Formats: sequence, C-alpha cells, structure tokens
Amino acid sequence: MTIQSERACSAPEGGNRPPVDIGLAERLFDELRRRTGTNRGITRTSYGLGEQIAHDMMRREAHKLGLEVRTDPGCNLYMTLKGRETGPAIFIGSHLDSVPMGGNFDGAAGVLLGLAVISGYVRAGVRPPRDITLMAIRAEESTWFGASYIGSRAAFGLLTDRELDEVKRSSDQISLGAAIDAAGGDTAFLRSGKSFLDPSDIAMFLEAHIEQGPVLIERNQPVGIVTGIRGSFRYRDAKCLGVYAHSGATPREYRSDAVKAAAALVMDLDTAWEQLAEDGADLVVTFGQFATDASEAAFSKIAGRLSFSLDVRSQEAETLKCVHKILLDAVARIEASHKVRFELGRLTDSKPASMDRSLVDALSGFAAEDGIPAHVMACGAGHDAAVFADAGVPTGMVFIRNANGSHNPDEQMDIADFAEAARLVSALCLSPPVEILKARA
Repeated sequence: MTIQSERACSAPEGGNRPPVDIGLAERLFDELRRRTGTNRGITRTSYGLGEQIAHDMMRREAHKLGLEVRTDPGCNLYMTLKGRETGPAIFIGSHLDSVPMGGNFDGAAGVLLGLAVISGYVRAGVRPPRDITLMAIRAEESTWFGASYIGSRAAFGLLTDRELDEVKRSSDQISLGAAIDAAGGDTAFLRSGKSFLDPSDIAMFLEAHIEQGPVLIERNQPVGIVTGIRGSFRYRDAKCLGVYAHSGATPREYRSDAVKAAAALVMDLDTAWEQLAEDGADLVVTFGQFATDASEAAFSKIAGRLSFSLDVRSQEAETLKCVHKILLDAVARIEASHKVRFELGRLTDSKPASMDRSLVDALSGFAAEDGIPAHVMACGAGHDAAVFADAGVPTGMVFIRNANGSHNPDEQMDIADFAEAARLVSALCLSPPVEILKARA
C-alpha cells in the first residue's frame, strides 16, 4: 500500500458530510499484514486461522465503536450502527479471506472501508438515516473449497448438504461442514435451508473492492462504479485421457495424444470466443491450468493424460449457455477425431448479476458533486454482491484503483484512492436514493 496519510485525511468533503476515518483503516491494514502475512504474500484461509484473526480484529474494533455485534450460522460477522429511523438497514460488506500467498487488499479493503465510514459517523456524532450494518463475509475465495460465495450463500440458506459433506478444503481435505462447525458455526441450521437474512430487511447492499484488472490504472481514475458482475461456469479438475506411446515409434495416425487433443479444445474455444466477441457478446475464456502428469510423462513419450481447468465468464446468461454447448460439441468431436476421452469433472457455476440502476446513478452523482473521477464499468470477477443482487436486494459496487492485479502479493492500492471510494459510500449511506427506501419500506 502506498501510504499518503496527509493527503487522504485532508481530502475535501462534500457539503457537511462527516470525514471517513482513514487512520483507522491504515492501522488495520498494517495489523492484517503483520498478523496474516509472511515474507511472501498474505494467506487468510477460508474458515481457517488467518480469516479468524481478521474477523476477531473487526469484532474488537466494532466493540470499541459501540456497535451491535452478532454472527450467523455460517460465521459471518455483522456490526451495526443504529440509525435515526426504523426500516430496512443499509448493508456494507465484503470478505476477509484471501487466496494462498495473495495480497492484503482483496476483500479486506471493502470491510475496512465500511468500518472507516462508520467510525467517521461515530467520531462526528452523526446518526445515519437507517441502521448501517457492516458484514464481514466468510469464505468468498473459491480456491479453498472449490465453491463460490460460501459465506454469503450460507446467510441466505443456499448451501446444500452435498457441499457441506463432500466439498473439501484444498489445504487439508477437511469438509466444508466440519470447517464451519470448527469455526463456531451451526451446520444443523444451514442444512435446514432456512435463511438467516431476510432480503426485505435490507434496503441495499454496497460492496467496495479493489479492481482486479488494469482498467482504472490505464484510465488514471481512482474509483470505478460497477454496472454488473459476470457469471460463470467452471470445470476445475478436467482431464483428457489418451494412450502413452513411444514418441519415435508411433505414427501420427495411430496416436491417442492427450496434449494434442486438449490443445485442439483450447483452439476451438478460442475461435468461438473471438467469433462471439465480434458479434458483441461479453465473454472471457481461460484455461488456467494445463499439465501432463510429471510422474508418468517423459521427453520421449506421447502423453496419455493431461489435466486442465476451464473458467468461462459472461454478464449474459445466454452467452454462458451457448459456450457450454460449444464446449460439449467440441469435446465429442475431438474425442472421435483424436481417439481420446475427456472427463470434465464437476461443474460449478454462478449467475450473472446486475447492479441497481438507481445506485449506479446515485454513486455517479456523488462522484460528480465531489469532484471524484469515476469510471462506470462492468466487473469481470465474482463477488458476494452477486448473491445479494440475486436475492432481490438493490446492490451496488465501488471499485478502488489497484496496480499489479489481485490474488498476488504485489497488489498495490493507494490509500488516497481508498479514501475517495470511502467518501462515495459515506455520501450514499447518508443520502440513499428515495425510490429505494420507498420500495423497501
């Protein structure tokens, strides 16, 4: 993090709005780095030690601010500042877990931003119009359990018995259900399918997050206002199975080459991606893992086995459906022509989500009013905000400029950009769109 405390704390505020508590956020970012970092990156395992340390820190700070604190059966943490009026609450939230050897800001920036906003109100003696609940969400990073949005789905009663029993944590093979119970959760409640959160009790949900791509850096703008979140389908543990054979003694027509067949699949999907993009579809296709078996493959052998992963994302449900059919058709065709067999494994997916138009407009208006350069943009990565939007809660997202991407130790967020995003969220919480409050009354 680039520390520019003087600039951040002296940034002008719109109207008579209370300042956000950037000093608190800086202190907690530093503590998170010390307590959950190593000499190379940050690791806050979902339902593990690092994530628990972060949750305990937030609980400690919430008590200092006099907030009401509670947890749910999925171990999500809720910290509430009471408002002046009754009615559905305003939620601010993000996650505190990280990928292995990740960065300090992915997820945590959204939680600390909410805490900085609330602390600013408390220090200034300001009561917002509605209760404001900061939600520290568990297990957003799917790298640990191979499932998306575990904590936020748990809050809405959307985890299945199969997930709780069969999905294992990658680091130690502990089941999701056992990990939740070990962290103090209540899987008996989760198995009932009951929702801890009632969408009608939530006026709106706001998530701040570092941008995970280069758009804001390239445009030289500190914040982004998100219009929608891409959905996905994923095959995390796919295989192409051929026949091992001698590289010099086996003619082309007799080969069952797993590498060649899998490469053909990559090229077929890339061609489809190019054609759909030319037609105006929103789409990204990624083969993030692609490897032969090191224990069996050799320089002079035709590969009989290749493992790979496939991650397909789009804002358009029809595009995801179309690409999945293209994938299955290509698999069948390549199996026949290359004499191989594909095992795609378990399919996981997530739905595309649109952000509430009135929240996009309101955030854009506050940015213009306060002179904050902001870019209206789509979101390519998945976030807990998608779960709230899918539950019918008016949802908005704010991106914070971030260099060097995310999910790596080199994330670089400027605290001054963080302060600009916090000012936007603070302004929106004090003056939420009237049409949302009326609709959610």
